[in-house]
Amino acid sequence: MDRLAIVVPCYNEEEVLKIASQALREVLDDLNGKGKIAPDSFILFVNDGSRDRTWELIEEEHREHPCQVRGVKLAANVGHQFALTAGLITAMDMADVTVSIDADLQDDTAVIEEMMDKYHQGFDIVYGVRKERRTDTVFKRVTAQGFYKIMAMMGVKTVYNHADFRLMSGRAVKEFSRYQESNLFLRGMMPLIGYRTDSVYYDRKERVAGESKYPLKKMLALAFDGISSFSVKPISLILGMGMFIIFASVLAAVYALISYFSGHVVPGWTSLILSIWFLGGLQLLAVGLVGQYIGKIYIEVKHRPRYNIETILADTRDSAAEGREQI
Repeated sequence: MDRLAIVVPCYNEEEVLKIASQALREVLDDLNGKGKIAPDSFILFVNDGSRDRTWELIEEEHREHPCQVRGVKLAANVGHQFALTAGLITAMDMADVTVSIDADLQDDTAVIEEMMDKYHQGFDIVYGVRKERRTDTVFKRVTAQGFYKIMAMMGVKTVYNHADFRLMSGRAVKEFSRYQESNLFLRGMMPLIGYRTDSVYYDRKERVAGESKYPLKKMLALAFDGISSFSVKPISLILGMGMFIIFASVLAAVYALISYFSGHVVPGWTSLILSIWFLGGLQLLAVGLVGQYIGKIYIEVKHRPRYNIETILADTRDSAAEGREQI
């Protein structure tokens, strides 16, 4: 049987961690009882530089359930995508298959069994996809739908209504570990891996405790990273806009010359001011966007570690994770 690792990134999750640990341990017990996973399957909590008692609670859960609960403590807060990556890479040599899920338990843990069934059918990546967005606010629902449409327009392959709730086989995680970029957008990277994929569908629940760690600012930053990390179409759009403005300027010049020679001289103050502001704003936008791409290149070429691992709580029988402290 295959050993399953459930990877759970955590940031200030002291209110929900005990609840999440119990719920996920029940999932492991159920799947083990049905013979779908190995008895030594486990949960891997990844502490992303939490400022509350999250790590203390992970250590406590590990002491009480040493075979089922393990932990990774990152040296600093690096963000959800890097924390999840740290958990997947750490679990790569410990498990045959991984499932990633957030600690808030809004994703339905009941479909993990269905994910394992898909895995046993030969699928390497199984996406957890929301059936609908009734629990979201109108603003979040509209912006999320707009985000997926923009991503599709930019040529970025994503799974609609899928976040980071997914199953990955051991070879899929190994292949993912070869992607070394610093600007991570995991839901855009997964389709690039290839292999056989499928989806399971579920209704997203309300958060059981605590508050969301993904405010509007972080969601917008993630959306921009997704677009700029996987597509150069924004630069192409600016190029097209520049060519259109040049064409419009030629027409305006023809119009001005005709007006001049016909004696109908237009004062032109308003049009001059508007054109200056418009062209100035467009140039600043273009320079800023190109600067973002240059900034990403600057970050990538330095090849700094994406995260540092301070502590790993694991079964003493597993030594594969030792030494994997900087990735």
